[in-house]
Amino acid sequence: MQIAERYDVSLGMVKKLLQQRRRTGDIAPRHRHSGRHPMITEKHKRHLERLIDTRCDMTLDELRNAIGLHCSLTAIHKALIKLGLSYKKRRSTLRSISDPTLK
Repeated sequence: MQIAERYDVSLGMVKKLLQQRRRTGDIAPRHRHSGRHPMITEKHKRHLERLIDTRCDMTLDELRNAIGLHCSLTAIHKALIKLGLSYKKRRSTLRSISDPTLK
């Protein structure tokens, strides 16, 4: 309990580290990359690039369905950002003549 308070960690964390020390001899991190593997692989990213090249007006939902993944729209959006592709989908509205968009 005192160790947990001293290092501002939970008691469970201290218990896990003590178990690891008994098992392995040290308390160093066991592996570098933990957590869930990304659903969108390099193959999916290449497919997204091809889809954007051929039909740049696809929505995020259409892109997700086209690559056949059950992931969030945010995941698709982040994949596009990592590929260096900007994605801005405007709602179907008339173009403003009085206030044109600057380039």
